[in-house]
Amino acid sequence: MCGFAGFLQESRSTFGDAGAIAEAMGRTLSHRGPDDAGVWCDNESGIALAHRRLAVIDLSPAGHQPMFSPDRRYVIAFNGEIYNHLALRKELGDLPWRGHSDTETLLACFDAWGVETTLQRAVGMFAFALWDRTSRALFLARDRMGEKPLYYGWQGAVFVFGSELKALKAHPAFDGEIDREALTLFLRYNYIPTPYSIYKGISKLSPGSYLTLHPGRRDVARNVYWSARTVAEVGRREPFGGDEREARDELERCLRDSIAGQMLADVPLGAFLSGGIDSSTVVALMQTQSSQRVKTFTVGFHEQNYNEADRAKAVAQHLGCEHTELYVAPQEALAVIPKLPTLYDEPFGDVSQIPTFLISKLARRHVTVSLSGDGGDELFGGYSRYVWAPRLWRWLRNVRAPLRATLAGALTRLPPAAWDRVFHATSWLLPSGWQYANAGDKLHKLAEIMASSAPEQIYLGLVSSWKRPVDVVVNGNEPFTALTEDGRWAGLPDFTQRMMLLDTITYLPDDILTKLDRAAMSVSLETRVPMLDHRLVEFAWRLPLSFKIRNGQGKWLLRQVLHKYVPRNLIERPKTGFGVPIDAWLRGPLREWAESLLGQSRLQHDGFFNAALIRQKWAEHLSGKRSWQYQLWSVLMFQAWLGEQG
Repeated sequence: MCGFAGFLQESRSTFGDAGAIAEAMGRTLSHRGPDDAGVWCDNESGIALAHRRLAVIDLSPAGHQPMFSPDRRYVIAFNGEIYNHLALRKELGDLPWRGHSDTETLLACFDAWGVETTLQRAVGMFAFALWDRTSRALFLARDRMGEKPLYYGWQGAVFVFGSELKALKAHPAFDGEIDREALTLFLRYNYIPTPYSIYKGISKLSPGSYLTLHPGRRDVARNVYWSARTVAEVGRREPFGGDEREARDELERCLRDSIAGQMLADVPLGAFLSGGIDSSTVVALMQTQSSQRVKTFTVGFHEQNYNEADRAKAVAQHLGCEHTELYVAPQEALAVIPKLPTLYDEPFGDVSQIPTFLISKLARRHVTVSLSGDGGDELFGGYSRYVWAPRLWRWLRNVRAPLRATLAGALTRLPPAAWDRVFHATSWLLPSGWQYANAGDKLHKLAEIMASSAPEQIYLGLVSSWKRPVDVVVNGNEPFTALTEDGRWAGLPDFTQRMMLLDTITYLPDDILTKLDRAAMSVSLETRVPMLDHRLVEFAWRLPLSFKIRNGQGKWLLRQVLHKYVPRNLIERPKTGFGVPIDAWLRGPLREWAESLLGQSRLQHDGFFNAALIRQKWAEHLSGKRSWQYQLWSVLMFQAWLGEQG
């Protein structure tokens, strides 16, 4: 795992020495690669590459980057891992290999097969910048699921690119004008969706795609080499034909193959373990393929509504893992907050960014690589909305608007905290499918979407933080995204499957994987996500929905695999999520900090938000009238980020 940056300029630089600029860009990414650094420039072509290396495979100098192909046609700056690179080497035959890094393998593949064929045959997570010295072409590429980041864009006469925005900002040509459209999207989703970034003129490269750029030309050719939407549509046309047992065995085989490939490393390796279905499955299959006890890591909170450490410990003990847990006091979590604007580089509003950083920091004390269970919810129907949103839509179609309004008013009469107490007190009466964590917030969200006239509106309401962000952002405008542009919804007849696909192409890469990458790389920890091996993803989309969601419960087939290794009573409990009590903290230890960022004069001076509306929500939150924790958190994250921009 590494970081890279670079630029391609139209003419000889007016900003100074290209090598020095590239080195400065790379230096901002030292946390992504503390083990080695390199710069390569071709002044005649106007191209410069900088690389920072976290040595994981081939720790020798043979893994140094930027790296040349044997015939020196290609030079690459690469971030990620190619898990099948040893198999690719066998296909390439007996070549004079200098070392055993996957970067060297990738370059040999480019020589033999070209860029697109190599991308289609590679299994891994990655982003790279590749310069073809023969055709004088720059290629930027990103992995299929969006595990690794890549930003790019024109700044005047210079095309800049890199793993994080801070690297682009280090170029003297960087303008840094804030994009109010992107800010509006941020308030809706709590993240900035691809292809937008917080800065005008800078984009995120879409997962499963690559672009090509030639010196002297400003047009960028974009190509898609893998599409999750296509995979989903093909899976529906060509479904898995086996029975449940055959599906379970095939899923286990896919998982084993993925995990085996992702356990290859020349450095210590472990796994995050929450005790939930996804991470427990990953760890169970790791332990069956390891001759040593797998190192597992969990962060716990003393507030029981946010704590999963007990169940993680029980799973680890059953599997025989070497388990490490850290119970975090509120002051330790609060100490992370000042780091967030720099760590995430652009506004990011998922509050679980805090525990994700803490568990990454814990793991890095013991290992250099950690596997994660992310992706299981999107692929196997784990989110509760996949169960009750279709039920809600079927009911709403038959209820007249006045009755909907009455019911919505009844649901919002009690604040979310009061509903939580009601559900807790009556939990023993409720079936497992009705036992939700944060039930109060879910009921208030339900009330807000009762006016929906189409399933797409229900989904948008469920994933929206601010429902009308254009009212919050001064001069804000909300552009279309994959969630709001009708033509981009996949040709899937089932509402649940459409939600799962949209989560896979939006929420997963732009929130979940962004959170994981930035938190882990900030402490120089490589993370790998076995559930997102594209071959496993393709198999999952061939499965009938009944193999994923059954009797109101998601991940049915994944549970059948896990039950072979872990007793049901250790894992079949309501999921609490991976969060922190921001709601209470904003009224308590964070109140002074939040007030400094949400003050009337500061909001008006900064000029990005409707100060009166923000102050109203803040007052309601402080009084306990309504919890606006997530909406306020996104505003606070922008304000804190803005304050760091200088």
